[in-house]
Amino acid sequence: MQLVVGRIGRPHGVRGEVTVEVRTDEPGLRFAPGSSLATEPAARGPLSVEGHRWHKGILLVRFEGVFSREAAEDLRDTLLVIDSADVAPSDDPDEFHDHQLIGLSVVTVGGERVGEVTDVLHHGQDLLVVRRADADDALIPFVKALVPEVDVPGGRLVVDPPEGLLS
Repeated sequence: MQLVVGRIGRPHGVRGEVTVEVRTDEPGLRFAPGSSLATEPAARGPLSVEGHRWHKGILLVRFEGVFSREAAEDLRDTLLVIDSADVAPSDDPDEFHDHQLIGLSVVTVGGERVGEVTDVLHHGQDLLVVRRADADDALIPFVKALVPEVDVPGGRLVVDPPEGLLS
């Protein structure tokens, strides 16, 4: 599975630097000099990082072979991706990457099938988006009290929803 770690924005200056909208918790690792990133669309990459720096809270990246503002402009809106297999699992048993949760089957503590996790939203509170067969998608807060069990190898997670959450 491909994971988006950034999106190239506008050029910065005239020597090929670009702004990058960061979509990873590890920008220092993902955008380290020498790193190679696949792209979407694939024809624009792979791109090798020559260097990066922060400027007023914005990540600026220089890629090998991109030396002009025009070349940088050609990369605008390119997604920078890595393979999920390249992401080390967390040592914390209660911490999960989004790609580990997406696709898991969701069942209640009573064994009733609820649906499947299709997305994870991060809006102050992490929310699991669960596609249900006979109803609208459900948003379930991803907290231990409501999601007491996550079995990634088994392909399921167990929810203990309060009354009305899945209505």
